[in-house]
Amino acid sequence: MPGDPLPSARPHARLADYTTFGLGGPCRTLWPCATPDQLTAALSKLRQQAVPYALMGGGSNLLVDDTGLDLSVVRYFSTQPDIQINGNQVLVSGATLLDALAATTAAAGLDGVVYCSGIPGTVGGAVVGNAGAFGQQIGDVVAYIDYLEADGTRRQLPGTELGFAYRQSNLRSRGGVVLAAALQLRPGNVTALQAQREERLQLRRAKHPDWRTEPCIGSIFRNIEPTSAAGRRQAAGWFLEQAGAKSMRVGGAYVYPKHANIIVRTPDGTAHDVKDLADRMQAAVRAAFGFTLHREVILWGDFAGI
Repeated sequence: MPGDPLPSARPHARLADYTTFGLGGPCRTLWPCATPDQLTAALSKLRQQAVPYALMGGGSNLLVDDTGLDLSVVRYFSTQPDIQINGNQVLVSGATLLDALAATTAAAGLDGVVYCSGIPGTVGGAVVGNAGAFGQQIGDVVAYIDYLEADGTRRQLPGTELGFAYRQSNLRSRGGVVLAAALQLRPGNVTALQAQREERLQLRRAKHPDWRTEPCIGSIFRNIEPTSAAGRRQAAGWFLEQAGAKSMRVGGAYVYPKHANIIVRTPDGTAHDVKDLADRMQAAVRAAFGFTLHREVILWGDFAGI
């Protein structure tokens, strides 16, 4: 809401409490922001004080070092969906959960993002990483974004200028944040869309662990792109399974038995266990097939140089 106050910073917050892996040591301060105004105010204060910071959303694509970070972290995340529907266009806050967007649009009879059902994380992170599933990606429906540049400038950027490609956009290198996104959807049948949503949720339940009880993120590696040595794009999990990844384990981290591209952490698992296991999986595919899988997980901490 306009005029939202600057959120209270949480000193020495454990990032393990804000990632689906449940991993990560303390940061200098954590700034929990749920609205664009809170986020804008927090970033303005940090810039004025020349405090180094990193941005995060739902923490579902992060592997954070157990030693923590010597910088502040700004978290743009809300469990309360902020979604406005105007005809076939939907304006959604970047802090809104992706699954909430899928549920709301399906109930409204709007097609275009129901495939996001069950995918953890926020809309802002999904746009930056061009999240997708089942042959679809969010970049296909982005009309424009409300974007806060790293220098504090706020502007609208059309989706056609965001360089959407497989699991990426040019936003990763800009250093700003997606405050909100306008999505151009298409009319659909509510009953059919809700049935499709339930089907997607059932598929995820059958193949993916529940991060609340089996700490994990989504896929560790991107699927193979058609221009790579692997030829036509294929699931990274297939190559990992062929390379023997399903039997791999390092300390308190192991490959999920139902999906070779997912790592699960046990209660005694560490971030370095996960990182070492991912490196071992990557090396196995390289040895077996002659190409290198690219990580989808983002690394924070000493092992990532930040």
